[in-house]
Amino acid sequence: MPADIRARFLHIAELLQDFGPQRVGLPHIRPLEGKLWEMRMQGRDGIARAIYVAVTGRRLLVLHVFAKKTRSTPRNALDIAHKRLDATP
Repeated sequence: MPADIRARFLHIAELLQDFGPQRVGLPHIRPLEGKLWEMRMQGRDGIARAIYVAVTGRRLLVLHVFAKKTRSTPRNALDIAHKRLDATP
């Protein structure tokens, strides 16, 4: 990912750490389906998304990061995130 999008990712991660997922909303994060949530990052070089899930305790597990090229989240990206979630202990 380009540097400005990585910086945006770190900023949103800090917001989630400081305020918790309940207090951070659009335009930074939004729910997807089931337990999956989406981090929304935009920079000079494009748009990226990170799909994550809340796990035990105060941990968030990032399952998949991708460059966004279509209006909606691609089904393939959701499938990858679900597979990785199922594989976590």
